[in-house]
Amino acid sequence: MPSEILQTPWQTAAILFGRLIFAAVFLMAVAFKFMDMGATAGYIAAAGFPFPLFLAWCAALLEIVLVLCCLTGAFFSQAALVAGAYVLFLGFAFHGPSHWAGNQAEFGFFVDHFTFLAGLLFAAVHGPGRVLTWKRVSVS
Repeated sequence: MPSEILQTPWQTAAILFGRLIFAAVFLMAVAFKFMDMGATAGYIAAAGFPFPLFLAWCAALLEIVLVLCCLTGAFFSQAALVAGAYVLFLGFAFHGPSHWAGNQAEFGFFVDHFTFLAGLLFAAVHGPGRVLTWKRVSVS
């Protein structure tokens, strides 16, 4: 946000609440992975990916980084873009058109990924807000 644009209290609250929601979603995802990394690896393997346990750990590490970026506001716009690409990949890989014939609910899961992507793109453009945000110190 440009420095001349002021943020109203309701905008500050909405941005912080949005960051908390993003953090909570990724925190729940990583928590479920840590509760049963084997089940996550099995789900990845069932989708046809190689090295499922390695990929499960990579996903968990990415989700931890995303939680930290959402909570602190550090590298927030970049993290939101990475998260958007990740969510889009997950939608196609695990809920894409090849899954719809076997289970119509998969189409709903697929569409949900796009609503999440929309929020992440909006967040990437507008940034983490001004309050409770880690700010890099620039040396001039």
